[in-house]
Amino acid sequence: MHRGRALLAGLRAPVATRATALHAGAWWLWALGLATAASRTTNPLLLGLIIAVAGYVVSARRTDAPWARAFGFFLALGAVVVVLRVLFAVLLGSTVGGTHVLFTLPEVPLPGWMQGVRLGGRVLAEGVLFSFYDGLRLATLLICLGAANALADPARLLKSLPGALYEAGVAVVVAMTFAPRLIGDVVRMRAARRLRGRPDRGLRSVAGVALPVLEGALERSVALAAAMDARGYGRSARVPPGVRRTTAALTLGGLLGVCAGSYGLLAADGGMLGLPVLVVGVAAATAGLWLGGRRAVRTRYRPDRWGVRAWLVAASGAAVATAFAVAAAADPAGLAPPTVPLTAPSLPLWPAGAVLLGLLPAVVAPSPAEAARTGGGTDGTDNRHGDDSEGGDGPPRGLPGRDGPPPARDPGTAARRRAAHGEDDGDHGRSEG
Repeated sequence: MHRGRALLAGLRAPVATRATALHAGAWWLWALGLATAASRTTNPLLLGLIIAVAGYVVSARRTDAPWARAFGFFLALGAVVVVLRVLFAVLLGSTVGGTHVLFTLPEVPLPGWMQGVRLGGRVLAEGVLFSFYDGLRLATLLICLGAANALADPARLLKSLPGALYEAGVAVVVAMTFAPRLIGDVVRMRAARRLRGRPDRGLRSVAGVALPVLEGALERSVALAAAMDARGYGRSARVPPGVRRTTAALTLGGLLGVCAGSYGLLAADGGMLGLPVLVVGVAAATAGLWLGGRRAVRTRYRPDRWGVRAWLVAASGAAVATAFAVAAAADPAGLAPPTVPLTAPSLPLWPAGAVLLGLLPAVVAPSPAEAARTGGGTDGTDNRHGDDSEGGDGPPRGLPGRDGPPPARDPGTAARRRAAHGEDDGDHGRSEG
């Protein structure tokens, strides 16, 4: 029994600190696995299940950081994509035939050089359904990437990039964090206007909100530029010309191989050739990035560890992608239900069960510190007094309650409190006796 309890305690997810936080690359590999699975199917039931799995993991493991709010934006973007895809099919027609006419729009005559394109006309149910399936697949891909953006810390992901991609990684991270911070400034400005009794909606409030937000964005840009210059951003070491040419050839050839291999894996007939090309491309690109890292003159402080939990999270996404690749070859009709003739989609059981493997990060990934403070952590612990050197959220060093002296207390405070409750020292002592 003691061994079982120890094993159960070992499987419980710890509170996320600097030492136990999950590697940011694991979240991206998990999300890319779900996205790869979504690209292999147009079944709306499976796509909805993938969206539900991604949403549950995000709700269970995201923090209150600015980038964690990106998931709602990607959900809205996915809905817009589906609506636009269906709307284009209604207005411009669809290449899918059918016999079920929903309604007929007034058709606009077009010139002869636009033969094959129509505007208006009959709207078929088969074409609308096919467009809905196709738009939902694209929306699912966007939502999976949004889940990675909401869960992975951009700064920690930047630390894990190879030295050759450091400068590009800094630019990408700055671009990724700009929009969430801008949204946070807008929310704070609107809240401040509400507290002052001023309107926070409509055209009249745009100037009152936009100017402080723009001023804050400019101040952050100037501070960021000064910090990057002070840290030597853009400086590189000297390497021989032969090494530079070899690095460029390996990196460019490897990336082309990755693109060709990925296309072969996603295409219907290139699966056998796509995997070897992808492996060779990844190997060449890795060698090029390793050689290119010799130009980077920077040190890495406290590099993130790729532990067992990171392997489990990444493996769960890879397992979902592999299961869908096998299911696409074994049961193509289950993953791509036909729209001509009109038939209700069925739920393939074992691909649906494979999607549930994507829920593993909600169990094994470290729980956010915010959940621990409210008693919602996985292991029920509270991390208020954790060490700040390990990412704890206790008071910083040098403040009262940490290394400094405790705050001074009024000796009469306890007596007044007991008197207010109708007891004194003697009564309290007798009640304990």
